[in-house]
Amino acid sequence: MRHMLIRFCIALAAYPLTATAETSAPADNSWAKQKCELYRRAVDDALGYVGREGMRPEFLARNEAFIAGGCVGRGNVCPETTQEQAFANLLTLMTMNEGMASTFVPFGCRS
Repeated sequence: MRHMLIRFCIALAAYPLTATAETSAPADNSWAKQKCELYRRAVDDALGYVGREGMRPEFLARNEAFIAGGCVGRGNVCPETTQEQAFANLLTLMTMNEGMASTFVPFGCRS
């Protein structure tokens, strides 16, 4: 049994980990585009769920600008109302369920 464990460890150590990273990373930035499309859909779904009442036009416009810009801006959509906070929390969970980091969403407030 011990010899099998040693052989397994040697085989694992010899496995080229960089090959896994290279083959799983998209070369044409398609994951970034896919994330943005998933986010856009999540926004539509979340708005259908929580509605627009209680959300400021500026908040919604900044979120739309994030999407229009390819979902690359960070932290410039500040949820201030209770409804905006519920929307931001829901979107954060929805995007995490799609495999994105919680830092993907554009929500953040500058003091």
